[in-house]
Amino acid sequence: MATKVDFYAVLEVERTATAEELKKAYRKQAMRYHPDRNPGDETAEHKFKEINEAYDILKDEQKRAAYDRFGHAAFENGGMGGGGGFGGFGGGGLDDIFEMFGDMMGGRRGGRRRTGNDVQVQVEITLSEAYSGIKKPVEIRTRIACESCHGTGSADSNAGDTTCPTCHGAGAVRAQQGFFLVERPCPTCHGSGKVVKNPCKSCRGSGTTEQTRTLEIAIPPGVEDGTRIRLTGEGEAGGNGVQPGDLYVHVSVGGSDIFQRDGANIYCRVPLRMTQAALGTEIEVPVIDGTRTRVKIPAGTQTGENFRLRGKGFSVLRSSARGDMYIQVAVETPHHLSPRQKELLEEFEAEAGETQDQEKANPEHTGFFAKVRDFFEGK
Repeated sequence: MATKVDFYAVLEVERTATAEELKKAYRKQAMRYHPDRNPGDETAEHKFKEINEAYDILKDEQKRAAYDRFGHAAFENGGMGGGGGFGGFGGGGLDDIFEMFGDMMGGRRGGRRRTGNDVQVQVEITLSEAYSGIKKPVEIRTRIACESCHGTGSADSNAGDTTCPTCHGAGAVRAQQGFFLVERPCPTCHGSGKVVKNPCKSCRGSGTTEQTRTLEIAIPPGVEDGTRIRLTGEGEAGGNGVQPGDLYVHVSVGGSDIFQRDGANIYCRVPLRMTQAALGTEIEVPVIDGTRTRVKIPAGTQTGENFRLRGKGFSVLRSSARGDMYIQVAVETPHHLSPRQKELLEEFEAEAGETQDQEKANPEHTGFFAKVRDFFEGK
């Protein structure tokens, strides 16, 4: 099996890189090796996959901590909660590893469960929606507080509860796994340390029932692809007086046929006819906010030149700053000329060859072939 390259080396950053430095490095590398920029290049395609894999791990604090400690082994054989366990330590995933080493590091995790389960949901939006912000309805199926017992799990409000006989109130149980001692929430009381005396018939003492809910998620303007939004208390109910978990909304931003985004800036590639670029023109271009604007193109504009529209880009999260929009010019050479067009261009070429001041008319053309001449004369 091929040896994996260090994820920090893949992104060309130091191991002490901040989240912002990681993001900038990822964007730079992803743009460089993107398949659209390297069509048919298998090496670039492989590199692009490596870059995405590396950033996917390092942008997540928990995954990065595991990688820093265990390297690639942390994600082999179904690591991070996968089906094959974590690096050969069984099926507990990353939580087991942290629990195994908790006592050694002087920070043993408490067994008592303080909140219900967190819930993850994916929301897909368009680039235009990411620009303006939007409220998206999301349907989630989670456990909520039982209506019959109001989340207490008891059929009798006066019956109260008693210490869990399995964990004896600790809220957690331990099991030997090799020479490691693994701690997990108690399966009987689910981490609360107590069980009810007279269980509610609707929820069977759990204090929760399953239900489908629809929430309206506010996606802020300027959100980027991969952003995670946390909604405190909107996860699963814990039952038996335990606070509900959180809802994590993972935002996926779609692409566009017209615009390309780079952070807060946005780019629009506009093809110009050869004559438009040579003579100058004024063009109408779309803006991401749904409006249009006119841009003056000066005579002699070359492919690759950018025209900046200040403040027409994305807003920056948690900031009053806003990016810019750039019109990227691409001069298009005409195809399938008519006889008359060909005749006119031949006349133009003949006259261009007779022009005395070639350096002003075609500076790049003249300069390049002058260098070529000097190269061969110097041989």
